[in-house]
Amino acid sequence: MPRRILLVEDDRAIATVITRALEEEGLLVDRVDSIAGRDRALEENKYAAMLTDVMLADGDGLSTLSSVRERNPGLPVIVLSAQNTLDTAVRATEIQAFEYFPKPFDLEELVRVTVKAASREGDRPATGLEETSEALPLVGRSQAMQGVYRMITRVLHNDLTVLILGESGTGKELVAEAIHQLGSRRSGPFVAVNAAAIPRDLLESELFGHEKGAFTGATSQVIGKFEQANGGTLFLDEIGDMPAEAQTRLLRALQSGRIRRVGGRQEIGVDVRILAATNRDLAPMIAAGTFREDLYYRLAVVPIELPPLRERRDDIAPLVRHFLAQAISDGLPRRQIDAAALTALEAWSWPGNVRELRNAVYRLALLARQDIIDAEAVETILGQRTRATVEEAPAGFAKALTAWLRDSRPTEGEIYDSAIAQLERPLFEYALSRTRGNQLRAARLLGINRNTLRKRLTDLGIDPDAGARDNPGGLQYDE
Repeated sequence: MPRRILLVEDDRAIATVITRALEEEGLLVDRVDSIAGRDRALEENKYAAMLTDVMLADGDGLSTLSSVRERNPGLPVIVLSAQNTLDTAVRATEIQAFEYFPKPFDLEELVRVTVKAASREGDRPATGLEETSEALPLVGRSQAMQGVYRMITRVLHNDLTVLILGESGTGKELVAEAIHQLGSRRSGPFVAVNAAAIPRDLLESELFGHEKGAFTGATSQVIGKFEQANGGTLFLDEIGDMPAEAQTRLLRALQSGRIRRVGGRQEIGVDVRILAATNRDLAPMIAAGTFREDLYYRLAVVPIELPPLRERRDDIAPLVRHFLAQAISDGLPRRQIDAAALTALEAWSWPGNVRELRNAVYRLALLARQDIIDAEAVETILGQRTRATVEEAPAGFAKALTAWLRDSRPTEGEIYDSAIAQLERPLFEYALSRTRGNQLRAARLLGINRNTLRKRLTDLGIDPDAGARDNPGGLQYDE
């Protein structure tokens, strides 16, 4: 007998598409468009799975699902929503949804998951989250952010180590805070450590603590971040800047669940969830030997990659409004912004990502002469760069390459190799100068393999010893 699916969707066009796709898989679909219709259908029939939209004609489809759960504890529920926020994704997790699909969704994936859910009725994993969570300041409904929200919800109810990747200013610490505050360790401490901001000779002491007399200046025992985070979450930011010695001790702590204070003899057991983040590409660092491969695999059990702001321009307007509201609570004047000003802000590439946008909005809130920020205020306060940077996008390397192609006219069939050589030569000469001709350090500085560097130096006819002669004063790259 065909399995029966209940589809709760008040958008007729979407409902028709989903129904046809599911019926092609041999499923029977009953479609209703309201909460009342859903409840009647569940009383009259037994279903293998239910698909429900969030916003329905007579109310919120999520907030009323607790009663459905009580009457149908084994029913897999798949949530569809155009309210594509982290809060919606978390609410779907809280009601133990089988899956959450933000609109627009991949129809083939929706059908695949529905068939899987219908075949596993009563075998749905529980999430264990009982309390309702408040929305966190992860703003945006763009398609680029939906994968982030879904990954966050998947790691809330386990202690898997998460590696958060993304450019500087994309909000990596906010993701870490969301995982902690919405997860099972939310009653414990959240301790953040920026590996790039701590002197390398003090980093181990910062992480693991030290005993009195362990080194000069250690006048008392100090508890490290691991012990401070016991029972909670330790967030290791800028993990790519951690020195090799600290990487080794961190790996040992992750493997054993035990740490030893600097200068101490006793091992101490710690119960800590590790979240890490970096804005660096760790793959070339692993190849160059500056980041431990075994530590990478310990940290990147679940990688979450944050998109840069230029790849989520649809989120700029809601982010601007969010920051304007935030500015009020920080004591700045109450401002609104018009459509033309938002268009101007959306045109900028935002190399500093969300952090740069926030600072710009605060500056507008402080300096705007009118209560409503317009395009003229944006240009006056932020400068011409908003428009000019986009209009002059082929700048820097691109402009130089265009000029080189125009003036040198390289031979057909050799354009690529010639252009790469033009780029590599100053890079290699710079690295050799920085390291005084030390090829191992130059390779690490560039993030490439030493054998690759040596081969390219030979191909390009670059004398590696010239770096030492060109830098007699000792401009040194610290390993």
